[in-house]
Amino acid sequence: MASAKMIFYSEASWKESNQSYQGFILLGVADRPHLEMILFAIILLCYTVTLVGNTTIIVVSWLDPHLHTPMYFFLSNLSFLDLCFTTSLGPQMLVNFWRKSKSITYAACVAELYISLALGSTECILLAVMAYDRYAAVCQPLHYTIIMSHSLCFKMAAISWVSGFSNSLVQTVLTLQLPLCGQNRVDHFFCEVPAFLKLACVDTSLNEAVLFSASVVFLLVPLGLIIVSYGYIVAAVLRIRSAEGRRKAFNTCASHLTVVSLFYGTAIFSYLQPPSNYSRA
Repeated sequence: MASAKMIFYSEASWKESNQSYQGFILLGVADRPHLEMILFAIILLCYTVTLVGNTTIIVVSWLDPHLHTPMYFFLSNLSFLDLCFTTSLGPQMLVNFWRKSKSITYAACVAELYISLALGSTECILLAVMAYDRYAAVCQPLHYTIIMSHSLCFKMAAISWVSGFSNSLVQTVLTLQLPLCGQNRVDHFFCEVPAFLKLACVDTSLNEAVLFSASVVFLLVPLGLIIVSYGYIVAAVLRIRSAEGRRKAFNTCASHLTVVSLFYGTAIFSYLQPPSNYSRA
């Protein structure tokens, strides 16, 4: 409730300091309209697959008692997170690709900014937690059920969600306090912090420093923990004499590694840049 109030007050002050327009224009690829329908089709397909796939994972994990394990508990959390994340961005992007007007209201932009960053930050921590779960399963199989107790799993999931939404609250409040001096054209497909730092007509050094520091904490630290975990996992797997056993162990980690590679590659490119790169040219 406190978080919602802080965002509401920040949004109100933001509106007050930027009364010369009623919303924002998300430029995206507006200068290349021939790409819009192609992107519309691709995003619609990806969004549909994401909805069906993640919903299936959640339902099956909940209905099948054999899947009530730490791995599927975290996988269900990740699937629910991905459902929320894609839904916070996908529909608005599809609407903007379809129509000529690329506008978005203040309320929608603030919600998109806060929710997408919160869920993205949460996923960073959750992927590190899942790497630890795989480490315990492969490297400590005899003690796995003791190490990954129900209480520990819930605590680790809760820490992921709370830390992610807390980080987004800080970034959103700082961003909404920036005066935009009537600039309402966002050179992006959706509302996010780096795009808005480019619109500010004041010094954004503090915002850039906070964003960069948060990116290190939420991107590099979890990624480092994932790399260390998989270092131990690889060493343990190589000690398995059976080829079938090694293949089975690697298969349990393959999907997680794929998600980590795609997610962290995109996130690091977007957020872990030198502060000067966020500034307006």
